[in-house]
Amino acid sequence: MRCDRFRRAWALGLLALAAGFPGVLSGGCRGAPPTFRIGYMICNSLQETRERFQPLTAYLSRATGARFEAVYLDTVDVEDALRRGDLEFTHTNSLLYVVFRERYGVRPVAADKRGAFGVRTRGTIIARKDSGIRSLEDLRGKRFAFGPQWAPFGFLAQYALLLEAGIDPETDLGYYAIPRGSWKHEKVIYAVLYGAFDAGAAPLIDLEEMAAEGRISPDDFVVLARSDLAPYCTVAAVPRVPQEWVDRVRRALLDLAPGTTAEVDGERVRVLSRARISGFSPVTDAAYDPIRRWARAARMPPYETY
Repeated sequence: MRCDRFRRAWALGLLALAAGFPGVLSGGCRGAPPTFRIGYMICNSLQETRERFQPLTAYLSRATGARFEAVYLDTVDVEDALRRGDLEFTHTNSLLYVVFRERYGVRPVAADKRGAFGVRTRGTIIARKDSGIRSLEDLRGKRFAFGPQWAPFGFLAQYALLLEAGIDPETDLGYYAIPRGSWKHEKVIYAVLYGAFDAGAAPLIDLEEMAAEGRISPDDFVVLARSDLAPYCTVAAVPRVPQEWVDRVRRALLDLAPGTTAEVDGERVRVLSRARISGFSPVTDAAYDPIRRWARAARMPPYETY
């Protein structure tokens, strides 16, 4: 008798649980669309990154049929989230893609198109045109400004260029520094322009955009060296995401057009314009080999040695 009462209470409890959480007894909402978390690397600030990519996240939900949740993370935090299994997709720069490919097996989905070379860009080393500096050799003993250390086109490419020219940044420069705070690439360019540093590491994309906006003139600078071209920021998927969904996301990204809009906080905005990119292109893992070569030369992750 006591067992019968227990069984009835247990059954009533399950029914109450099912009423409160529909789908619990049916295997977790069979047929419901999946939820994917996409981790966006914070670029200049949390606010700027959120404003740029909220529309893209809303668009992916609408275009793929899945539910996408945006997570905004600092560089180190993206890897921590991957390690914990908290992300299904990432949007990071190409150096982080290479690191995550090596350590977690992520797959490239598509890469941002931005600037004169579309899906690819390059790093440059610049000096003021009137500085008298005309070659990398002239940088010995000079003051040099790098961008953030995880920047493939604002630090890594230039560090490798200097090494390839026989200049060790750790011993042959007078000293080097990395600006603090946000908008580090722009700070480097302005630091060279206004004489705080003799030369600096400038991503070509930032030079293009600042010149197009009239904030600098290309005539003010001499380009001492240019890196090879390599992909820019990249959307990648972790291994456990089914290929069907990787393909859906890729199609959605490639289908984005200048007029494509998404609704965010009651406002309809253009997805690509808000993200400050011109579109997405398919990309293969082999396209990132220049990044790997630079990272090996600089002994940076994922090839770091001490």
